[in-house]
Amino acid sequence: MKRRVTVEIDHAALVRNYRRIAAKVRPAKVLCVLKANAYGLGVSAYAKTLAEAGCEDFGVAEPFEAMELKGVLEALPRGAGRRASVQILSSVIPDEIPEMIEAGITLPVIDLATAKLISRAAVKAKKTAKVHFKLDTGMGRLGILARDAVSVMKEVAALPNLDCEGVFSHFPVAYDPEDPFTRRQIALFKRILSDAAKEGFSFRKVHIAASDGINNFPECAKKPFTMVRTGINLHGSFDPCGRKALKVEPVLTLKTRVVQVRDLPAGTTLGYGRTWCLKEPTRVATISAGYADGLPLALTNRGRVIIGGRLCPVIGRISMDYATVDVSEVKNVAPGDEVICFGKSGRLSITPDDWAALKGTHAYDIICSLGSRVERTNKGVK
Repeated sequence: MKRRVTVEIDHAALVRNYRRIAAKVRPAKVLCVLKANAYGLGVSAYAKTLAEAGCEDFGVAEPFEAMELKGVLEALPRGAGRRASVQILSSVIPDEIPEMIEAGITLPVIDLATAKLISRAAVKAKKTAKVHFKLDTGMGRLGILARDAVSVMKEVAALPNLDCEGVFSHFPVAYDPEDPFTRRQIALFKRILSDAAKEGFSFRKVHIAASDGINNFPECAKKPFTMVRTGINLHGSFDPCGRKALKVEPVLTLKTRVVQVRDLPAGTTLGYGRTWCLKEPTRVATISAGYADGLPLALTNRGRVIIGGRLCPVIGRISMDYATVDVSEVKNVAPGDEVICFGKSGRLSITPDDWAALKGTHAYDIICSLGSRVERTNKGVK
């Protein structure tokens, strides 16, 4: 049997998005962020497609993700993924370090103590560990404080078996191009690089911009920066604030099916809480997707889906497994018919960004909320 709910990933569109981003930031390189199983969409197919498109730098959040991604890349034909680096962008805990060094994962230095542990483990393994200094220039979450950055770099540089390849930081409000905080971060980061250069330090990989930074602060793809990171823009989505400088396209289509169609009389109330009352006789379809599949409760009485080439309003509260929609404008709708929850149908389009606007959130939240029973299918994978 086919799954009732599927999300189709258009890999041709994914490649086009990657190449548009790469062209926009050239000569800076692009690090593709595939954390959380590529935001729940399936890291294996994503990594294969992006590596074959030329990506050589990938980022994840934690060691299990790093090991899975490393295995995927190493299984690709020689040249496609074996040159690629896998970098942990957040943190590493002491007992995780030895295995990461054995696997050749690039590790973040978030403080001097972590650097010493990485060095000690690398010496024991008779390997050289690649590391990036993670600087806290204003995110307030992880990393070396700006005031301590150069002094920590000096101490770490004296440790054995470390290749201090890179330095990076992260923006908390780059989605807002009018907020001066981001430009203060950029200036602070550049001052740290300048002070480090006076002490004889240079880095092959220097990065601060993620997707929002690429769109709103293009200077972050120019010297002294040599790399940018992108995640959500690969999917063709943006933060609801800020510019949309990158001409990327949605890669995802979420589909389900109609399970029942009924003509209901005026006065009928729909769903939990009886939040919708029909003012006139209405043809109503029940579709086989609910909040367990990723449809936000915020679509209740506000969202729309596409059935039979028509936009159909969601009426009644979204439940765990089902939603009800007004199909009065659709001819001959029947059980089994396809429903596009988000995606394109002719000139009609609904995007994760549209859902995010209704929910008061961003597209990351929508994509990562797709449920476990939603089948991930890959269009255009060789």
